[in-house]
Amino acid sequence: MQTVPANNVSGADLVDDNQRARALGLGEIPMGPPRELRVTSRDFYRAVLDKEPYEVKALIAFGTNLLFSHPNPAMGIEALKTLEFHVHTDLFMSPSAAFADVVLPVTTPWEHEALRMGFEDSQEGQLLVQLRKAAIEPRGEARSDSWIVFELAKRLGLEEMFFGGDMDEGLRYILEPSGISLEDLRADPRGVHVDAAPRYRKYAGDQDGNRAPGFKTPSRRVEIYSELFLEHGQHPLPVFVAPLPNTQGDPALAEKFPLVLTSFKPVLFCQSQHRGIARLRKRHPDPVVEIHPDTATRRGIADHGWVRIETPDGTSLGRAKLNGKLEPGVVCAEHGWWQGCAELDLQATATTGPACNNYNALIGNDVRDPISGSVPLRSYPCQISSNE
Repeated sequence: MQTVPANNVSGADLVDDNQRARALGLGEIPMGPPRELRVTSRDFYRAVLDKEPYEVKALIAFGTNLLFSHPNPAMGIEALKTLEFHVHTDLFMSPSAAFADVVLPVTTPWEHEALRMGFEDSQEGQLLVQLRKAAIEPRGEARSDSWIVFELAKRLGLEEMFFGGDMDEGLRYILEPSGISLEDLRADPRGVHVDAAPRYRKYAGDQDGNRAPGFKTPSRRVEIYSELFLEHGQHPLPVFVAPLPNTQGDPALAEKFPLVLTSFKPVLFCQSQHRGIARLRKRHPDPVVEIHPDTATRRGIADHGWVRIETPDGTSLGRAKLNGKLEPGVVCAEHGWWQGCAELDLQATATTGPACNNYNALIGNDVRDPISGSVPLRSYPCQISSNE
């Protein structure tokens, strides 16, 4: 779809080649997140704990709940405990935030102004630009993420890299290519629609020569044979690779963990949030583990009964839900469970250990995809048993 032109403020252009070469994990997964100046949790943990490839001593986290959104939370706990300084910003205290030296309260989306350029529901929506006004004043000392970043930049003497420390100037810079002014958006909270026709055949380049013909690949073609993959020692053609870790070469492990574990998201919640809201939790009080009826019968598992999932890396509890459409060899569980709900007298659960409901406690991070760096969150050997 045609999008509204905007200036990029990610800051990637401020990082020189020497700094890019220091991206954590770049040596192992050069085509993965480090290539875009991002880092996997595994590489972050290793840098903190093992000082490889160098030591990381501090972390500023904006809302992420590492211990429930990334694998190997036991390793994550040790890393967070080892940091010399840890600042965490969030709407509420999470198990990850509990390890921080400083916790800063942030505003909800209804307590601060925010720019949105395009709504993906349709082409018309994609060309709508809106500056959402705050509906209410911030509660207590809460501030927006952007306010925290700009204030930190000013106190570090970096305000000139942050539009003189003026967030409005930053918004104006983002909007500049669109031709829409910040004042126009503030005057009309419904938003401003950009009059632009969809542009087809983008791969053909543009008439002014500003965009070269082709796609965003080294050859400028749709690539089936990837020279980039070959350059980094990967197969240049699409091939099937068995999910890892697999138990095919270890009969004892295959016997102990004969099932395949995968995961899904409950629609009522967002990642590891909102289970403290009584109205939602009443409808979905416990983490669900879907299994085939035949798999349940062989293990003495009743529908809605408590079950224990076990993998080579950990255990987790959940309530069984029988699903005849599921493959008998597959176990499908929800992630993100830890939060209590005081109104329903439901207590928060542990991050790791035999009584936890943490899906990520089941997943290790020793094995990962050599291209993306991702771990097998949806393909892991497991066993399931009744916990009644």
